[in-house]
Amino acid sequence: MRAVATVQIDNASVRVTEWRFAPGATTGRHRHEHPYVVVPLSTGRLEVVGPDGVAPADLRTGRAYFRPAGVEHDVKNANPFEFAFVEIEWKAP
Repeated sequence: MRAVATVQIDNASVRVTEWRFAPGATTGRHRHEHPYVVVPLSTGRLEVVGPDGVAPADLRTGRAYFRPAGVEHDVKNANPFEFAFVEIEWKAP
């Protein structure tokens, strides 16, 4: 099952996407071409599957985090409830 991505803004400077994950849903393996910030809309745990294996990520509502361009992973909702976050990618310096 795939997470649902809803693009809210997409222009030359930035892309803002809301991600909603049913229990067990994943983003699918992908690579981030731009640096990005994630702002969780829920508190819970995601499983991040990267080149080095699976790593748990405990997120809290409103506690943002930053990642550089080039990150490759799949993200899975490890909760028995829907999980959501907003992802903000910077396309231009």
